[in-house]
Amino acid sequence: THAQSQTMSKRPIYNAATDFTPVALLADAPLALIARKDFPASNLKEFIAYAQANASKMQFGSSGAGSATHLGCIVVNMAMGTNIVHVPYKGSGPAMHDLQGGRLDFMCTIVSLAKPQIDGGAVKAFAIMTKERSPALPNLPTALEQGTPGMEAYTWNALFLPKDAPASIVKKLADAARESLDTPAVRERLEGLGVEVVPSNRSTPEYLGEFVKSEIERWREPILKSGAQSD
Repeated sequence: THAQSQTMSKRPIYNAATDFTPVALLADAPLALIARKDFPASNLKEFIAYAQANASKMQFGSSGAGSATHLGCIVVNMAMGTNIVHVPYKGSGPAMHDLQGGRLDFMCTIVSLAKPQIDGGAVKAFAIMTKERSPALPNLPTALEQGTPGMEAYTWNALFLPKDAPASIVKKLADAARESLDTPAVRERLEGLGVEVVPSNRSTPEYLGEFVKSEIERWREPILKSGAQSD
């Protein structure tokens, strides 16, 4: 949201790249492409072929217009060259319920929400939408592994302070965050939820500052294509 807000809003009330002090990038949460359990495809290649042939009859759900789940599926549409109808819900729960009931064709949702449904056979999983597989779903290949570049979407969590925060405070908080992330119990808990702790070279204030800038640019096109802008 910190990066996406810059394009989502027609008149942003802050500059995410300059109006905060970056402290630490904490974790990435990959999205998974999942579909109704009776979807007529057995892998991502077949999913794409079916979607391209039947786009006008299909619809995908999300937790709301402009949400990570919405923009994730916009990325899928862009990669497939389709314009499948979006059905926004008030939260991921109702959308997942309708996916399980066969009233939606697919969703792009965070791994922590997708995993129980995948493990229980309530939905069909086609890809992890990051460059690496998720430890929470090690048997689910990435879209890139399956020959589909560009189908990458995820969320992330980070710590920020107000602009011009004292360097000593930034360092103290950044060090404490890294120490927490390196605690085995914390790491195990997060990874069990499908949240991936970032390596130490990506958790620094310097990295986060540049990362935010790159994320603003990365999400600009999907947001504009989604049409999900606010006044």
